[in-house]
Amino acid sequence: MSAQIFTVRLCNWEDARLEASKIREQVFVFEQGVPLALEMDDRDAGCDHALAYSADGMAVGTGRLLPDGHVGRMAVLKEWRGKGVGALLLQTLVEKARQRRHTSVRLNAQSYAAGFYRRYGFEVIGPEFMEAEIPHVAMQRALATPSD
Repeated sequence: MSAQIFTVRLCNWEDARLEASKIREQVFVFEQGVPLALEMDDRDAGCDHALAYSADGMAVGTGRLLPDGHVGRMAVLKEWRGKGVGALLLQTLVEKARQRRHTSVRLNAQSYAAGFYRRYGFEVIGPEFMEAEIPHVAMQRALATPSD
């Protein structure tokens, strides 16, 4: 079996809105029961958004980078999980944070997903807490900025 090929595109909310909203609603609202009013917030417009596409051009994952270096709203459609989509999205957002010269990247991971983020250099930095009735942990990764 050949490896799946994915591409990731960084864009603003205006360009990401349709596809990112559809993925986030599927994952967070329909699968996890997060109220739509909590999932969609007014911070999207100020973020860089990453969209992952399968080889056939279908948007299969998304994530965002807030101006303060927080990664959030990481979501991959169920049938595409475990294939490297989340890793590629995360690496793209971390690289964007590095380009912005952030010294660290933070995120609030659903507790069950903390192991995924640990594989990419994130460490838990606080106690577990509840967000949208789902256990989360705050995580952080230090960054080296580009040497240029």
